[in-house]
Order: sequence, then C-alpha cells, then structure tokens
Amino acid sequence: MDNTADKQLTQYEFKEYYISRFSQVSYNKEFKTIVCKLTSEYVPIEHFKDTFLKISELVEAGNNYKFIFDKRSLKAFHQPSMEWYFVVWKKDMHKKGLRIHRKILPPEPWFKKSVEIAKEQIYRDHKDLIAAQLDIKYCNSIEEAIES
Repeated sequence: MDNTADKQLTQYEFKEYYISRFSQVSYNKEFKTIVCKLTSEYVPIEHFKDTFLKISELVEAGNNYKFIFDKRSLKAFHQPSMEWYFVVWKKDMHKKGLRIHRKILPPEPWFKKSVEIAKEQIYRDHKDLIAAQLDIKYCNSIEEAIES
C-alpha cells in the first residue's frame, strides 16, 4: 500500500485480512467496511478472482458491509476481469447483503474512459445486472470512500 492509504487505514483501525502479490484486503467491523486495494499495475484474472473470493468470506461473516475498491495502482485495464466482477461477483454479494460500493480509479483519463466503455458493453450483453440496485459512488481517496 502507498503511505497515504496505509495511514488512512491505520487511522480507522482496519485489520488486514488477506495479502497477495497483487492485492491487500482489510476490514473494520465497527465501520462495517471492507477495503480491497490492488497493489500492482496489472492483476491476472485468476488472482483477481482469488482476491474477490476472499472478500466474499468477509461478506459472509458480517452483514451490510460497505465495499471500497481501490484500483489506483492499475496501469492496464482487463475487460474479462471487470465483466466477471460485474456479472458474477456483484450479483453474489448482492444476495449476501452487500449493497454499498465505493470505487477509487487511477487518475488517468484513458482508464476512466475504458471503464465507461466496458460498463456500456457489459450492460448491453447482460440484461439481468443488479448494478441499478446498488449504491455505487466513485471517490478520490480511502478517507472519502469511508466517509461517504
């Protein structure tokens, strides 16, 4: 984690749950918040899925969590990972009560545009998405995401 994110999670007393070469997952029971921070420029899909399956364990352990997904380290966009995240993982988590999602994107405009284009494609190809039933917001920092 970068120092700013480390300080923010320490300030809010987040506990580490899972660490891999590509990600770090932390949580705070008091705030009912889970943070997934990607820690590399690219995450292979099998590692992406492994990380999110670990997050699923936390969602089962507690109800009504807020999920913060910090993708600021990414330098590559991977459509199949995003599609799995939207179509499979979000749907499973919605069934378990996870409705609040906060996302922190890399600052590069091309990345944000890639996300928009990918979302349009996913919405066209999958008519049964539950995204409209979720509270999803984009934030600029961990602190903003926690407070929102």
